[in-house]
Amino acid sequence: MNDKYHLIFDNNTNSIRIKNLIQKKIKLVSLRKSSVIIVVGGDGFMLHILKKFYKLKKCFYGINSGNYGFLMNKFNLNKLPKNLLSSKLIQINPLEAQVITKNNQNKKSIAINEVSVLRQSKQAASVKILNGKKIIIKKLVSDGVLVSTPAGSTAYNLSVHGPILDLNSKKIAITPISPFRPRRWKGKITSEKSKINIINLNATKRPISAVADNIEVRNAKHINIKINKKIIFNLLYDKNNSLNKKIKIEQLRKETFSN
Repeated sequence: MNDKYHLIFDNNTNSIRIKNLIQKKIKLVSLRKSSVIIVVGGDGFMLHILKKFYKLKKCFYGINSGNYGFLMNKFNLNKLPKNLLSSKLIQINPLEAQVITKNNQNKKSIAINEVSVLRQSKQAASVKILNGKKIIIKKLVSDGVLVSTPAGSTAYNLSVHGPILDLNSKKIAITPISPFRPRRWKGKITSEKSKINIINLNATKRPISAVADNIEVRNAKHINIKINKKIIFNLLYDKNNSLNKKIKIEQLRKETFSN
């Protein structure tokens, strides 16, 4: 009831329009004084803001001004004050990727949706995947492989026919992208406690990049991926539009096509 709101918006026409309307409806304060950050934009902008400000330990309420807006709430100016007051908290942990490059540089980044390991040349990627010391697949030749959180399982992971994970499943999904050998390997669902190690089997001839949401590291040699429980993102959703509900809808959705 004592929440104080700060507003951050993407630099596009629709976001600016929504921002101007919200400023007339909701009392706003500085970032430092706020308890809730209202984010106006699309999913990509929300991912950027979450990573930039999560250390402030505030709550984030997204308002969609983009396309699908899976991480966001629908904009309804008249209901906004009530929706903010009755919003429900969802807490999620990101993946942490530690990438060692061919030149032995060590780079870390976090991913809310997925870590994508992608070929970066005309040659297919050739990788070995382990969970700790246990081999998941000895040699995967493909366009790449994804490691996805439950929150991200309906994003890129779903588009490459990966499984949709319940938000509270405590699982992560490992999904190949256009596998060539073994052609019929569909991937694996594993525990959120897993420590996934992806090794490039031919870093010279078959270079790969590792992309944590939108942060890319090229010429990766080893990629170590795990859930970081120390980092918590506090997301607020409208009472009847929770992230859990959105995932359930995706699980039940049947695509229709027209000629």
